Amino acid sequence: MTDTPARLLNLLSLLQTPREWPGSELADRLDVSPRTIRRDIDRLRDLGYPVEASRGAVGGYRLVAGTAMPPLLLDDEEAVAIAVGLRAGAGHAIEGVDEASVRALAKLEQVLPSRLRHRVSVLQNATVPLTRGDGATIDPQTLTVMASAVTGRERLRFAYRAGDGAETRRQVEPYRLVSTGWRWYLVAYDLEREDWRTFRVDRVSDPLATGARFAPRELPTGDAAEFLSRSMSRIQPRVAIEVSFAASAEFVGARLPAAIGPLEPTGERSCLLRTVLADSLEWVAVRLALAECEFTVHRPPQLVEHLNELGGRLTRAASSAALEG
Repeated sequence: MTDTPARLLNLLSLLQTPREWPGSELADRLDVSPRTIRRDIDRLRDLGYPVEASRGAVGGYRLVAGTAMPPLLLDDEEAVAIAVGLRAGAGHAIEGVDEASVRALAKLEQVLPSRLRHRVSVLQNATVPLTRGDGATIDPQTLTVMASAVTGRERLRFAYRAGDGAETRRQVEPYRLVSTGWRWYLVAYDLEREDWRTFRVDRVSDPLATGARFAPRELPTGDAAEFLSRSMSRIQPRVAIEVSFAASAEFVGARLPAAIGPLEPTGERSCLLRTVLADSLEWVAVRLALAECEFTVHRPPQLVEHLNELGGRLTRAASSAALEG
């Protein structure tokens, strides 16, 4: 292999697998001399890749963690796997999949060859994810367009459907995407209304980055998550919730989204949730039902009513299934 850039890329691809490579094996793989391998290793180090060498009969080279992350090489299978995983998480606002993940997805999809983009779409369309949200799914392409506009500071146009069904066209300066663990929101400056707004991303359609750049404005609260929280409080009244669980805080915490509130241990196998939320009590009832342990709702009484209704529907559904069987 006489093409030095191509050889360096192939060498880097080999080194990015988690193992140590003897110099002789690398030379055989790339059809060059061990001396050429040593020179190429020095070139990679100059480019910022921390390649460690060990001496001895079984010595070799391996890539180690450094202080910065240089460009990462992925083969076709790895790129498809990462894109599918990020798309699945982004489309359902899974807890922990935040704006950084969506930015990574936007970058990855921008450079994926068409044959790999097709494979990603086929895999996603053939997969039905099991989610614990309210069913509000999002086209990942909508998120990647928004994330790219946020990063590039480009004005964004889109159609928006409000909670009452009214449809409008918006042009905004996008500031941040925020995931609450069950929904995605866009915090942006609405140019027509000349004010800051939050938009539920699952109500957005046909987003388009206009290419027009803008200088970032100062958000009133200085933090997108705080701004979203205040906006939701104005739209929907906040409700105090208190629930005790017959399981440890660690057990319950692994089954409830962190955004629902902190858990207070009250014993080795018990804990208490005290929180104030501006979300629908129907959603809270569903999340509590998925906690996989016994629990008691102390307040509010409306949450108990939602749980009774949910339990009744589930019981009727189970009875119907038993009769048909």
